[in-house]
Amino acid sequence: MLTTIPDIAESTSLVQHDAGLLAVLLAVLAGIFWLTQQPATRGFFKVVPALIFCYFVPTLLTTLGVIPDKAPLYSWVKEFLLPASLLLLILALDVPGILRLGPKAVIMLLAGTAGVVIGGPIALLICKAWLPEDAWRGMAALSGSWIGGGANFVAIGKTAEVSDTMLALMVIPDVFVANIWMGCLLYLSSHQRAIDAWTGANAAAIRDLERRMTDFQERTKRIATVPDLMMILALGFGASWLSYTIGLKIPEISFETTGTMISHGTWKYILVTTLGVVLSFTPVRNLEGAGASKVGTVMLYLLVACIGASADFRQIVEAPQFLVMGFIWMAIHVTVLLVVAKLIRAPIFFVAVGSQANIGGAASAPVVAAAFHPSLAPVGALLAVAGYVLGTYAGLLCMQMLKMVAGASG
Repeated sequence: MLTTIPDIAESTSLVQHDAGLLAVLLAVLAGIFWLTQQPATRGFFKVVPALIFCYFVPTLLTTLGVIPDKAPLYSWVKEFLLPASLLLLILALDVPGILRLGPKAVIMLLAGTAGVVIGGPIALLICKAWLPEDAWRGMAALSGSWIGGGANFVAIGKTAEVSDTMLALMVIPDVFVANIWMGCLLYLSSHQRAIDAWTGANAAAIRDLERRMTDFQERTKRIATVPDLMMILALGFGASWLSYTIGLKIPEISFETTGTMISHGTWKYILVTTLGVVLSFTPVRNLEGAGASKVGTVMLYLLVACIGASADFRQIVEAPQFLVMGFIWMAIHVTVLLVVAKLIRAPIFFVAVGSQANIGGAASAPVVAAAFHPSLAPVGALLAVAGYVLGTYAGLLCMQMLKMVAGASG
């Protein structure tokens, strides 16, 4: 667990100092948003959302060797800035509006989980001739990651007795395929109304929640003062540190046969989300008028840039057979989601968040949800927490199915 930030990141990249990395990423974000305001490029960004470039431009810089793919800054942002962002986005939460979203969000989460569980064995069956004999063990670990996050990646991997070499190879589809899919979801967010109209999905509850949030923001809107901004930052980082500290003290929920089910990191997200919901019933909610969610959104964009910087396009050529397997697996996951969405007329928002709550977990599900509308970020956070709980058991089921396909006896 990262607790301190060294001055220099171990890398051969052009920019190595964390202060320099922060400057580069903020410059990239500022440049992208400056372009969205220019007459010559404004139309382009109406078609392709700026968030796509906030995600993939840092990946390109990593590939070109300008910035590293691993740095203490990235870990710190994911560890502390994400919870702070969630707290600020949840402050103005409309709990009745969230409840009116109904059960479709949960159904799509379960559909996403089912897509991962059946997709793995099918992908192994298709790619079996190109993969090592013990590939099923690594894929079992990957199933845990794509349902419950990093803790389950390790837990299921240990249960499957995967080697360190195979586990390292699985990081490639885990990072690259998942990042490509997240980019697709961010793109779809800018076309949600057109997609819902085309599919006939009933998005009335989502539109109602967005409208109620917009009305609240307009009613409480004011020019932010220095005390307002200080309070916003204190709340965000205070809640982040508090949830991190208490989360470390709460015992992990784990079992001897299945490993960790709710880790310290999961407790952190549960705590900060709960605190945000509680504060949304107090006068603190009025800080939304001073821009609380805007500050949270800035933090979220920096997180997006850090996630993008953690990937490297050169990974494509390092283990192409594993990437092919990963894309086939992801395609099955998406197919299951789309079929279920069609059957229940679920809006594309539920498809996107149900998928990312599985594939990306708490680190990226709120990002995807907020891309659709800032008020929807809590939905992503809550579903991601549910995904952590599902991850262990669904991952074990997938592991047994992978073992059967591989014909392994040990």
